[in-house]
Amino acid sequence: MESKPLNEIESFDPIKEIESFEPISEKIGNIVSSSAADFNPDKVGKVFTTSTSTTDKAWQEYIEPVFEVLGKIPESLSGFFSDYQKPLITLGLILSAIVSIKVILAVLDAIGDIPLLGPLSQLVGLGYILWFVYRYLWKAENRRELGQEFDALKNQIFGR
Repeated sequence: MESKPLNEIESFDPIKEIESFEPISEKIGNIVSSSAADFNPDKVGKVFTTSTSTTDKAWQEYIEPVFEVLGKIPESLSGFFSDYQKPLITLGLILSAIVSIKVILAVLDAIGDIPLLGPLSQLVGLGYILWFVYRYLWKAENRRELGQEFDALKNQIFGR
């Protein structure tokens, strides 16, 4: 780069520079008036329209159908969910049951891997089974009592 002698360098006058600037309010007014955005909530798919140059019109030919499709998505989804509400709830319940079972099995597997806790839980389960057999299944009168309790529970659930 060639250096210039000081007498050849142009002088910088800040006052002239400030006077040559256009006021910010005029620039903002020009920007707003040039974009000319008109909000139209009645048209489906079109959020706003703008006055643009010819180069932007070529892009609009490709973008407008996309915006129309995207504008119809909420209406389509709400119609789909209202039509298939019961099957979707059933599917959601089935998926949540599967996830719950997997989580429970993972927790039980993790508990079984802890030393002495796995065999201890098996021992508690075996003790409960022995108590249940002795309490309800060992004698005939206890089996009748269990049958009556089961029938009462069934009547409460099914309303008979």
